[in-house]
Amino acid sequence: MKPSENVQGQWQSYYGPNLGYVQEQYEKYVNDPGSVDSSFRELFANFGAPPASMSTKMKAESFDGNVIDQSLLKKSVDASKLVSNIRTYGHLAAQIDPLGISEPADTKMLEPQTYQLTQADLSALPAAFIWDGAPASVTNGWEAIQRLRELYTGTTAYEFSHIHNEEEREWLNSQVESNSFSASLKPEEQKELLQSLIQAEQFEDFLHRTFVGQKRFSVEGNDVLVPLVNEIVRVMAGNGVSDIVMGMAHRGRLNVLAHVLGKPYTKIFSEFYHSPNKKISPSEGLTTLNYGSTGDVKYHLGATRTINTGDNQTRITLANNPSHLEFVNAVVEGFARAAQEERNAPGYPRQNVDKSVAIVIHGDSAFPGEGIVVETLNIGRLPGYQHGGTIHIIANNKIGFTTESKDSRSTRYSSDPAKGYEIPIVHVNADDPEACIAAARLASEYRKRFKKDFLIDLIGYRRYGHNETDDPETTQPTVYQKVKNHPTVSLIYADRLKKQGVLKEGQYEEFKENINNHFKEAFEVVKQQEEQAPVNVEVRSDKSLKVKTAVPMNKLREINADLLKWPEGFRVYPKLQRILERRATALNDGEKVDWGQAETLAFATILADGRPIRITGQDAERATFAHRNLVLHDAETGELFCPLHQLPQAKASFAIHNSPLSETAVLAFEYGYNVFSPETLVIWEAQYGDFANVAQVMIDQFISSGRSKWGQKSSLVMLLPHSYEGQGPEHSSARLERFLQLSAEENWTVVNLSSSAQYFHLLRRQAALTESEEARPLIVMAPKSLIRNPRAASPASAFSEGEFKPVVEQEGLGKQAKKVKRVILCTGKVAVDLEDALEKEKDKDFSWLHIVRTEQLYPFPRQEIEKIVSRFPNLQEMIWVQEEPKNMGSWSYIEPLLRGIAPEGVDVSYIGRPERSSPASGYAYIHAFEQQQIFSLALNQSSINEHISLGR
Repeated sequence: MKPSENVQGQWQSYYGPNLGYVQEQYEKYVNDPGSVDSSFRELFANFGAPPASMSTKMKAESFDGNVIDQSLLKKSVDASKLVSNIRTYGHLAAQIDPLGISEPADTKMLEPQTYQLTQADLSALPAAFIWDGAPASVTNGWEAIQRLRELYTGTTAYEFSHIHNEEEREWLNSQVESNSFSASLKPEEQKELLQSLIQAEQFEDFLHRTFVGQKRFSVEGNDVLVPLVNEIVRVMAGNGVSDIVMGMAHRGRLNVLAHVLGKPYTKIFSEFYHSPNKKISPSEGLTTLNYGSTGDVKYHLGATRTINTGDNQTRITLANNPSHLEFVNAVVEGFARAAQEERNAPGYPRQNVDKSVAIVIHGDSAFPGEGIVVETLNIGRLPGYQHGGTIHIIANNKIGFTTESKDSRSTRYSSDPAKGYEIPIVHVNADDPEACIAAARLASEYRKRFKKDFLIDLIGYRRYGHNETDDPETTQPTVYQKVKNHPTVSLIYADRLKKQGVLKEGQYEEFKENINNHFKEAFEVVKQQEEQAPVNVEVRSDKSLKVKTAVPMNKLREINADLLKWPEGFRVYPKLQRILERRATALNDGEKVDWGQAETLAFATILADGRPIRITGQDAERATFAHRNLVLHDAETGELFCPLHQLPQAKASFAIHNSPLSETAVLAFEYGYNVFSPETLVIWEAQYGDFANVAQVMIDQFISSGRSKWGQKSSLVMLLPHSYEGQGPEHSSARLERFLQLSAEENWTVVNLSSSAQYFHLLRRQAALTESEEARPLIVMAPKSLIRNPRAASPASAFSEGEFKPVVEQEGLGKQAKKVKRVILCTGKVAVDLEDALEKEKDKDFSWLHIVRTEQLYPFPRQEIEKIVSRFPNLQEMIWVQEEPKNMGSWSYIEPLLRGIAPEGVDVSYIGRPERSSPASGYAYIHAFEQQQIFSLALNQSSINEHISLGR
């Protein structure tokens, strides 16, 4: 047979509507081969395009014994387009708004007449021609269209067309079209669902009546949120998930605490009835607070609960959350990743995404409004942060505080940002509880199968104002007229069950009465309890705890040698190889260890102690200033190798990841990881210290205050490059003043170091304290130029001996105590610059001067400084020297502390840049001039009265 005959013969089997369908598939194939079935791809690859038409004989052929009208060719194609549009745009016509106040959409693309199709036209087509997989009960095209409209435009709406993966998209559509998760519940399940709705509703009603005027941020209007979340928990626990971690804002939180986390009614009622002081109770987990801590409002607190399902135990954790609505999202993702990883062996941690699942409940205004949402979605599938998928729920009440949707977003749906990350979206009417349960099951199965995010947009309303003291009718009068006349979801569902014969007359009222009796009994217990008087317990650290951080020299040398062993045939970039090989002799007598090597030795010895480490940042593998280089790249193949992963002495995992260009979400993630895995030394490194500005909410609301508000411990390390090298305002300051302003109750440690050995001992001390009561975050003003400054390098003996010193005295000064008239105090790089300036004037007599480096700024080392100052009987002046402007850096924090230390008659003064609105000059020559002026003033023996700050 000739090839042309073979092609012609191939197409003989396609005619009529069948040919029209094939032609449509070919058009799709040309645009995107992956969009058609594999059989069509093979057909078109072998035989090319189908013919535009067939012979007269073919046109006259028939199926089912009927002669085909040629016009049906076009109609079959149009019917297929209609089916595609029902799947893609059916959500626009869906009945998903309980109040019916959504803006109407153009739905002409869902109507047969738009395509000049009549019922007769569609009835003439077999269902299979336009709906692959149509059930046997659907016999023709008209029935297929009606059935598909019913599925895609009911009380549940679906958005899947933005998902590029064909397998996922087809699976999702098949689940909808086969009604896999929408099968009716059994009568007993329906009754349980009704009782759950009544429980949620009556809980809010009881609080409303009993504690009049108190804020609770009611879930009413979205009551079904509670059984929806419980259904996800039930399915996940049944799948063997060991940890379910949750984050949500305040709306509905008390209800979730009571009915998902199992927080006793007595405890919740007590928080309304009595003072906010709380007894310590293991059952409350993260909500446990010590007396004397500041605490938080009841609708910000978290909790933990453990449930048993057969042989499996599942722990549920609801994270504490401040009023910065969505910022807990990435914290919870950090929880999930920490729960999924095993860290007890060298190399990267071993991750099992089926061990833990995150559920995050969003607000409809906050989801598109808060940038942290998109940041968190973005990191969700990156290597260092992926967690196997989060189930997102938007508790959508179609309004912000008083802001309507048209004023709060530029998109039709609040869920639209998720489309950019190919997250399946289901919109569901909160007045159809069974549809909500079906959505929960679909989301759970998708996450289990594809290990990706899923979003449920739960569309309800808000029965009261933003809080219960707010009158919403002043700004939404027409909406709240509808709300007042709208029955609650429990009533709607009860009526439905009565019509189905599932619920007997009087059962609804019986359920309500039983539930309310539980509330009344719990409240009677609370009323009889005496209010607890606060007990004064300080949250300060145990000063008696000592940590040995020195490492024997033989062990250091052994580890150092092993760090320089690379796989056979691995070709390190030549320039880097020379730099690394210089480390081989750094521990010899007379040599020194620079900053990068000190850090690597610290990490290696911490791993040898069995402590896992996780470090991330925008350039963490190499480091912004190229001093770390812990992930090596083969110069020819690009193959990766991390020496710490092959270190023979390591007994724990080492995770190092470059982060995306994000500060808020990644810092939140690391904080969450550390809280959930306190045994891990978790480090976040900013590319430049001032970039931490972007994550200020995390610093203010979580890291600095989490222990005081929630009893939530963290030992997170933040490395914030800071120092003035003439690089302009955005590459100089890590805003040290902000961290010092937030310092209180020994909530963290703030340091600004000047030597590599100090950094080594500090990291080892922090690692040793991670799980103790001493655990505190560590804020490090990390160096830039000091990384390679020989004056910051330390001799080997400084690593095998000693410990971290909060205060370091300048060598060579202060030997003749009676001659010392001035003590300069400083911190960080400026101390090394002062040492350099002294060296340049070494012929001068500086017996009148002493310099003290305050390496630890908070907690302030008062006793150490007092002891030093007391040695100088003729002291006249104490001067604080800094690079930062006077209204920045340490001065505002340190001045009252120094005045409290200064002996009577000793002046306390400042040398540095004057007050400014910008942290640093953008002109290198101005920077250099100012630096020189600072050192000239500091090292000039003159009266204190002659000292002036720059620019004055």
